[in-house]
Amino acid sequence: MQKLWLPLWRLILSSLTLAFLTSCAEAPSGRTTPSVLDAHGEGARIVTHEWWLLFWTATGIVLLVTLLLGAILFRHWRNRRVDNPAPRAVSGIRWVLIGGIAMPVIVLLIVFIFTVGNTWALSAPPSPEIDTITMIGHRWWWEVQYPNQGFITANQIVIPAGQSLHLNLTSEDVIHSFWVPQLQFKRDLIPGQINTTWLEADDAGSYRGLCAEFCGNQHAHMMFTVVVLPPDDYKKWLSNEHATARPPQTDAERAGQQVFLSSTCVYCHTIRGTPARAQIGPDLTHLASRQYIAAGTLENNVGNLGGWIMDPQHIKPGSNMPAAALSGEQLQALLAYLTSLK
Repeated sequence: MQKLWLPLWRLILSSLTLAFLTSCAEAPSGRTTPSVLDAHGEGARIVTHEWWLLFWTATGIVLLVTLLLGAILFRHWRNRRVDNPAPRAVSGIRWVLIGGIAMPVIVLLIVFIFTVGNTWALSAPPSPEIDTITMIGHRWWWEVQYPNQGFITANQIVIPAGQSLHLNLTSEDVIHSFWVPQLQFKRDLIPGQINTTWLEADDAGSYRGLCAEFCGNQHAHMMFTVVVLPPDDYKKWLSNEHATARPPQTDAERAGQQVFLSSTCVYCHTIRGTPARAQIGPDLTHLASRQYIAAGTLENNVGNLGGWIMDPQHIKPGSNMPAAALSGEQLQALLAYLTSLK
């Protein structure tokens, strides 16, 4: 009898330990890694509801099976205490019909109905889409186009709070996957094909997005930021993005612009308002206004920007950006110019 009880107690103890460790985890709002359970948009809220449905369904089934196993063991233990118990022939057909057919069909039917409803809800935005964004995946960064507005940015999407935008998603090389856990579900970016979804956020703030499909050796360093602004601030941001790059104001900035235009930078990047029109790398017209560089790998500050320019392969091995052959004086001038592009 002890051999029969031991697996049951191990199962119960393991379940309680797992539940205890999970309850001691940090709250989603305190994590630097976004949680799908910390929803700030209708899309993520629908996914969260689906997650909890599956979680509680699975939990209920585990508890039911555990209780049935305990009842069977208890019945076996009680029968062994009876003197010379006569074995009773108990037909198992009832358990097969109820536990093996009826209950699974009922549970799966309930889950199926809720899943179809959630899938249908995810197919349409909660409000009319006010604009369109085209997102193109590259190894390993994100090109963000606002085709109706006539400008391009990189690694950062800006949207107004409480309003929906339409997203067109595609890739230039391999399959990537767009995912903002706190705002929307995953959607693949496939070369030669345009997939669509929508994006909406309840509250102003910054939300981390990432590639959710393994796409090469820098897959883990392919992130982006969704910046949600109040509607009035969003209009100001649009107005600023429409403008060409801010002209150099100081001698250092003017020298830095010349360094940019005479170095390898000009062969890959665009800065609107200057002769730099290449489209291999990100558009840098308003680089200084972005929170991160190198597709979310580094905070956008002078030190990180300088390190990225001089030795990008140390930070993201395999990326297409070559190291710049600049003197210290040239680098300082270039940094003065790039950090002025707000």
